[in-house]
Amino acid sequence: MDAQVTPESFTFLNLFLRADWVVKLVMIGLALASLASWAVILDKLFRFSALNREANRFEDAVAAGRPLEDLAAEAGEAPRHALPRMLQGALREWREARGKPGSDSQAAFLIQRIDRVLDTVIARESQRIEDGLGLLAIVATASPFVGLFGTVWGIMRSFQAIAVEKNTNLAVVAPGIAEALFATAIGLAAAIPAYIAYNKFSTDAGRFTARLEHFADDLSTAIQRRLAERA
Repeated sequence: MDAQVTPESFTFLNLFLRADWVVKLVMIGLALASLASWAVILDKLFRFSALNREANRFEDAVAAGRPLEDLAAEAGEAPRHALPRMLQGALREWREARGKPGSDSQAAFLIQRIDRVLDTVIARESQRIEDGLGLLAIVATASPFVGLFGTVWGIMRSFQAIAVEKNTNLAVVAPGIAEALFATAIGLAAAIPAYIAYNKFSTDAGRFTARLEHFADDLSTAIQRRLAERA
């Protein structure tokens, strides 16, 4: 181990280059995990912002009293947002049952069919918006331990070098220990943003799912009102 220690010996690049190959693999793996988690974080930031913006616009149009059929038609054949998909699904079931003779049992069956359609859309949308949260959870929980493994391995190598050289000079020990601790620092740098983002986006996903469920309840109530008027 080189005893010539300068401030440049403790730059991030030199700490990486001087590290043992196992510690290097740990650092590279943690860096890749951090990049993957940041890709998920940025995707979720833009996605939730767009979803809530579109939901606000659609709910405002519904609250303005515009006919539901017009809103469903304006959404197009295959709308990307869940709210117009829910509206189209409910109106499709309503149109299919509108021409049939009505009865209390048929009305109840129609409401059940509509509820199943809406629940299916909500389940699929919830699964879609939660994609990537598992990766954030893994990075948040595993990265500190992976970094700690790299640190323990690096410190063990430093002690071996001390034993071989029979030199306990701090100038000899410090670079190796710094390389080892650098692995833990990378692990924490990967874990902390992932942990914060996982908690934030889990809350955002729950809120958006609750928003869809509230809209589904309003749709079901509107269909029931139409059935009562038809009766």
